[in-house]
Amino acid sequence: MSQDFYVRFWGVRGSIAVGSADVMRYGGNTSCLEIRCGEHVLVFDSGTGIRALGNVLQRSAPLNADLFLTHTHYDHVCGIPHFCPLFDPRNTFRVHAGHVTDTGGIKSVLKQMMTSPLFPVPLEIFQANLSFHDFHQGEVIEPAPGIRVHTAPLSHPDLATGYRVEFQGKSICYLTDTEHPPEGFCASLAEFVRDADIVIYDSMYTPAQYKTRKGWGHSTWEAGIALCNAAHAKTYVVFHHEPEHDDAAMDAIAADVEAARPGSVVAREGMVLRP
Repeated sequence: MSQDFYVRFWGVRGSIAVGSADVMRYGGNTSCLEIRCGEHVLVFDSGTGIRALGNVLQRSAPLNADLFLTHTHYDHVCGIPHFCPLFDPRNTFRVHAGHVTDTGGIKSVLKQMMTSPLFPVPLEIFQANLSFHDFHQGEVIEPAPGIRVHTAPLSHPDLATGYRVEFQGKSICYLTDTEHPPEGFCASLAEFVRDADIVIYDSMYTPAQYKTRKGWGHSTWEAGIALCNAAHAKTYVVFHHEPEHDDAAMDAIAADVEAARPGSVVAREGMVLRP
C-alpha cells in the first residue's frame, strides 16, 4: 500500500526573519521544512519556522524523528532552542550534519551557540533522547526502512549540504544555501537532482540583484530554472526569499518564473507539495 510522501514549508525566508504585514502571504520565518515519508518525520533546517512545527509535532508525542541541517549559519539554526519537542523526555531526535565533520562536529557547534552570553541555557537543558551524527558529504543516510537521503556539497561560505530524499520511487531535493558557477549551473548538482520530482532551490536574488552579490553564497531563480531544465527535474520551487522582498516583489518574481518555466512554484509558509 502506498504511503503519503510530502514536503510542508514552515520557514521560507533567508538571512533573517521578517515580520511586517507586507510579507505575510509568503511568510517571514527562516528556513525549515517538514518531509513526511509515511509515518516518519524528517525535518530540514531549524530556522525560526521550526518553532511552529514543534508546537504541531508535540501533539503527537512520543516522537521519533530526524533533523538534517544544511549548515549552521544562524538563520538556519536559531530555532533549535525554541523547538519544544526537544524538552520532552518521551521524544527521540537524531541531528545530522555534513559540513562540520572536520571542525569539531555538530554537537560542538550547537553547544557553542547555546552558551552564555549568547544564550542563557546550555544544550544540556534538552530532555529528549538527542543524538548527533556527523557524515561526510556524498554519503547516503537511511533514517528508516525504505527512506534514502542522499547528500552533496553546496557552494556556500563555511560549507553547506544539499539533500535528496527518496521514498517509494519518488524524490524531493533541498538545495539551499548555494551559489551557481559562472557557467549558469553546477553540473554535479544537475546529476544530483537528475529526474527529481521536486527541487527546492536557493533563489534568493533576482538576476539583476545578483550582479552586486557575487560570492555571497546564494543563487537566482534563473539559475534554478537552468539547473532543473538540465536535470529534467519536474517541479522547481523558489526558496530562501530575500528579506527585503515583500509580497508584491514576490508576486513579480512568481510571474517571471512562471513565464520562464510554467508549473514552477514559489514557496510559501504552510504550503504542502506532493511528488
